[in-house]
Amino acid sequence: MPASSSRSPSAAPLAPNAVIGIVGGGQLGRMSAVAAAKLGFRAHILTQDPHGPAAQVAHQVTLGAYDDHKALDAFARAVDVITFEFENISADALDCLAQHCPVRPSGAILRTSQDRLAEKTFLSDAGIPLAPWMAVTNHASLHAAAETLGFPFILKTTRNGYDGKGQARVYEASQLEEAFASLAPHPLVAEGMVDFACEISVMVVRGTDGTTRCFAPGLNYHRDGILDLTLAPAPVQEETAQQAQALATAIAEKLDLIGILGVEMFIDRTGTLLVNEIAPRPHNSGHWTMDACPADQFDMHIRAVAGLPLPPALRHSDAAMKNLVGPDDIALWPDILATPGHIPHLYGKAEARAGRKMGHVNILFPYGSLPGALGIQDALGPLADKPETEDNDH
Repeated sequence: MPASSSRSPSAAPLAPNAVIGIVGGGQLGRMSAVAAAKLGFRAHILTQDPHGPAAQVAHQVTLGAYDDHKALDAFARAVDVITFEFENISADALDCLAQHCPVRPSGAILRTSQDRLAEKTFLSDAGIPLAPWMAVTNHASLHAAAETLGFPFILKTTRNGYDGKGQARVYEASQLEEAFASLAPHPLVAEGMVDFACEISVMVVRGTDGTTRCFAPGLNYHRDGILDLTLAPAPVQEETAQQAQALATAIAEKLDLIGILGVEMFIDRTGTLLVNEIAPRPHNSGHWTMDACPADQFDMHIRAVAGLPLPPALRHSDAAMKNLVGPDDIALWPDILATPGHIPHLYGKAEARAGRKMGHVNILFPYGSLPGALGIQDALGPLADKPETEDNDH
């Protein structure tokens, strides 16, 4: 069905049966498409994989590269509004799409979030607290960063780093040149080490009318640089939780965001919050909302993108979200299905490779009764395995 029959002015909410275009065919696109269907919209996916997670549940699919202007043009003409499910696409492509219909979040926001140097500069200029950092453009600035930040410190690529990739920890001066040469492209970003207590993340959504909503912060544990477990709400002081939500809201407003934004933060040993990264899309650490909240992160994102009212970001339960990564976790699928209280979500990926996110499991607890570590491990059942408590980035 052509989108022209249901196209609405950019300031007006989309009508039922309007078409929401999603750039990217992975699991976040899949869950966004399902959320769109629940709200009466049709999802049209732009992807290079006709059998990927999002294509399996979409109303329509355009196959093409994300820099293929012919495919971009055909896709944009078939939808009413466009969003994206991952950041490793060209902001220029989003600008091309925006000539035909609204793109939410905007290409300008993507330019900021997909480049660590631009991201940190934006956050610093906005007065957002960050870990110490410096731009590394050449050998002189590399040695200057080492002198200023001290050893050890983290050296990161500005683009395409995720799940622990694109970074090196530098412990001493003899490792500087090797680390600099091993990471590309340049420039790089050097980050000082944080006296790390824990990592939390906040999902914040902002609508076309400027309304913002924040979900409760989640506490994140990582394994091999990949998110392993999120507990919600994060067991932190209420003042810290409120401050984290205020920081996420401030960032969303500074960006003039329309859509959802994941904000990762560190809490150091003194209780100070330091923003680490932002992601203008649904986020792995927000998957707990799918079963613990009346309106989850995907519902909220689609509502914002479509110009619909945003309900409060409430939860009716506490939750633990456990990622299913690689063949070992997928081998437990029959046990997961047989475990009372496990709410499984599988992404439809054909091959379980090491380090690949294949799905997740949510476990709910009565509101206000999130258990401690032993209780969480007991609830995880076949998935129980003590998570790392140290962040893999800092």
